[in-house]
Amino acid sequence: MSPPPPPPPLGGELGGAVALPLPPLTREDRLRSRDRERVHRARNGHRRLHLLWLLIGPGILVMLGENDGPSMLSYATTGATYGIGFFVPFILLTFAMAYVCQEMAMRVGAVTHRGYGQLVLQRYGRSWGWLAAIDLLFTNLVTLIAELVAIRVGVAYFLGGGTLSAQLSALIGVALVLLTLSLGRYWRWERMVLALAVLNCLFVPVAILTHPHWGAAAHALATLSPFPHGSINTLLLLIASTIGATVTPWMVFFQQSASADKGLTPHDVRHGRYDTLAGALLAAIFGIAALIGGAALFSHGGGSISGFLGAAFPQAIGARAGQVAGALFALGLIEAGAVALLAISASTGYALGECVGAGNSFNSHPRHAALFYGANIAVAVVAAAVIMIPGAPLLSIALNANVLATVLLPVTLIFVILLASDRELMGRHANTRARNLTAGLIVALVSAAGAAYAIDSFLLSTHLIGG
Repeated sequence: MSPPPPPPPLGGELGGAVALPLPPLTREDRLRSRDRERVHRARNGHRRLHLLWLLIGPGILVMLGENDGPSMLSYATTGATYGIGFFVPFILLTFAMAYVCQEMAMRVGAVTHRGYGQLVLQRYGRSWGWLAAIDLLFTNLVTLIAELVAIRVGVAYFLGGGTLSAQLSALIGVALVLLTLSLGRYWRWERMVLALAVLNCLFVPVAILTHPHWGAAAHALATLSPFPHGSINTLLLLIASTIGATVTPWMVFFQQSASADKGLTPHDVRHGRYDTLAGALLAAIFGIAALIGGAALFSHGGGSISGFLGAAFPQAIGARAGQVAGALFALGLIEAGAVALLAISASTGYALGECVGAGNSFNSHPRHAALFYGANIAVAVVAAAVIMIPGAPLLSIALNANVLATVLLPVTLIFVILLASDRELMGRHANTRARNLTAGLIVALVSAAGAAYAIDSFLLSTHLIGG
């Protein structure tokens, strides 16, 4: 009996079909494989701390990134308006909500290796995918303007107001985006932004320097404080703004896409949860610190929101608690705006690249991911141009950026829940009934907060009710 014929060479014919050669590995493939090899060695060597260090990133970044300039101003304004009380446990509640939402985004990204925009487009059609991307682009642009306003407020504390502060703030924003994009890979981008995000802790010494009544703060944390009195419209604004300061559409886009870009797998879901939980806890502590710092102004005419959203807020903190506290608050605003600027511009690049089907990774060379890199730069440049316009309503934009996020958030959350519950996609990692119930309650709360403020504002504007 003659021996069986040898297998056909690569590219030869077999049964009428042609075995095509495998495509060459891309730069993105090589860099991500290198990162995964480090994770594999740490896991097999039982080096738990090193493994945690390698896998943390997107969760801490997204939470501290959402402790952005407008959010910290919102927390401080809430403290100045209502003192320490209802809003301290409310901030903890909103970050618990943020953890639930972001854990789903992380889990979907790790299991499917796909970003939010790409999955919505593939599972629910191009119309929904593009609607989500356009919605994100609009909210991101408004939020990026607000981030540069916060940077400008911080810079103005040191340089004074005027054109110079606007020019320097715009330069800082665009330069940071260009610098981080030049790093050439996701790992370096993530680590640089994480190093910058650590400075969100500057609000803690601000709170300490204001010499708060720590017993009152502990009591607020341990008990359910009564609903604050005052203008209903202002209260609804601050509630909606506080929710928008912790859960926003860009966070979902960013963490799911960053988890995929980092190369997380189903084996890494547990560490992804640690990462997201750590980010939520740190962000809650720093957010409460900003509120406590603002509460130092509660008995010193702290109810004027519009005045404190200008450069007067760091000055007011400095006058009340010393110039060091004012300087730290100003530096904290610069950091908060800068980190959010980098993360939000990245989420824009991810979303547009995913919808078009183009390269959308920091591990890709700019030639192969031109839209991703171009979108990162373009939104930062446009936002920088807006803050240079004389007479632009910058303070109004900063105040309402978080409210806009609250109003537009429910649709994003509904799609996250649908994706995380899809057993065909997620397998054993799909949402349980308890998770879906919790997520559904969050959607209901966010929708109610946005709708209540919108309805009350409409009734006030049409003089159907009094102020």
